[in-house]
Amino acid sequence: MSERVLIPRNRGFLFLDSHPVGCARLVADMWRACPDSATAPDGAGPVALVIGSSAGYGLAATVAGLKRAGIRGIMVSFEKAPTERRTATAGWYRTAATADIARTAGRDLVFLNGDAFSDSTKDQVADLIEQRFGGRLDYLIYSVAAPRRTDPDTGTAYASVLKPIGRANRTKTLVFDDQGLPEVREVETGPAEGDDVEQTVAVMGGADWERWIDHLAGRRLLGEGFATAALSYIGSPLTAAIYREGTIGAAKAHLEATARTLNDKLRETVGGRAVTSVNGAAVTQSSTAIPGIALYIGLLRGVLGKDLVPPVHQLAALWDQLTGAAPLALDDEGRIRLDTWELSDDVQTAVAERWEAATTDTVAGLADLDWFHAEVQRLYGFSVPGVDYTAAVATDVPWPAPVPALVSTP
Repeated sequence: MSERVLIPRNRGFLFLDSHPVGCARLVADMWRACPDSATAPDGAGPVALVIGSSAGYGLAATVAGLKRAGIRGIMVSFEKAPTERRTATAGWYRTAATADIARTAGRDLVFLNGDAFSDSTKDQVADLIEQRFGGRLDYLIYSVAAPRRTDPDTGTAYASVLKPIGRANRTKTLVFDDQGLPEVREVETGPAEGDDVEQTVAVMGGADWERWIDHLAGRRLLGEGFATAALSYIGSPLTAAIYREGTIGAAKAHLEATARTLNDKLRETVGGRAVTSVNGAAVTQSSTAIPGIALYIGLLRGVLGKDLVPPVHQLAALWDQLTGAAPLALDDEGRIRLDTWELSDDVQTAVAERWEAATTDTVAGLADLDWFHAEVQRLYGFSVPGVDYTAAVATDVPWPAPVPALVSTP
């Protein structure tokens, strides 16, 4: 097994390697930060499927589901294994750490590494539900952020883009130089052209979520009262032009329309429910790619400090609502809103004032840059408190295999 001393090497917000010990510590910290369940789960626990389980809100959904709801089931993600030249992706190491926590908690989780958009992965999941989990699925969390998707029916490959709709958008954004010094720049993003909107909706909209539900329903695997939630984001008016009113926003609108269609279908067939969960802002590998989001989140943290609600706390609240431990609170569009702490008038007014004042010279006094810079590094297992980064670490960590002894009963 190869051992290396790993240092953060990056191109902007993209890091070339990940630190396995840092990733494992990050998951352990998330587990400790998640509130304990008020009541111990009865019996074997509900069977859940989390699609996109290795990063961001999907990882938070997995950890919170284990601790708050006592879930067992199947976690799906798409990660790269370590090679002689590169470490594994951070999600690979986070998955291995999550599997260790699940085993310690006595919960039967199976982790699949595959393309969530493919029918072969859907078949593999369906077979596992039948053979290992008693042929009944209780919950499905859909948390997929991907640049490309191939339609299984037509073979057409689609690519998502981050563009405004109708006209170019000019916005402030935050970058760091090689020494980690911040710079506020203005960037312009040209408008969507041709079929950019349709392509993005095909990747990031609700088509694959609906395909998952139809696939599992066709195998008669949805339990009575089955509930599913797709994770979404609305965000601030400051980022609306590039996000909610842009191509990604069109995909989110399609996701929400899909939820309404699925909700009607599930209510009639299994007495079930489909919702979108609108979460608050967080530093994720996806969010840092969106112009303006880095500056916005840094300013938001500057306003809220430790009152910024972490993803695992938000997903604990989602699990409570899905399982009935807390009342289901829906807005007028039928969405669960976990972002009210972010979008309150007083918070948004304070962030907007700082946004207007933010320049390279002033941003350090307006945004929590140390926190943001560290959060970006922590996505890859660096800057995690308690980790010795001068020590050589094993990078050849295996993907977690199912434990044969943990055979669940319906």
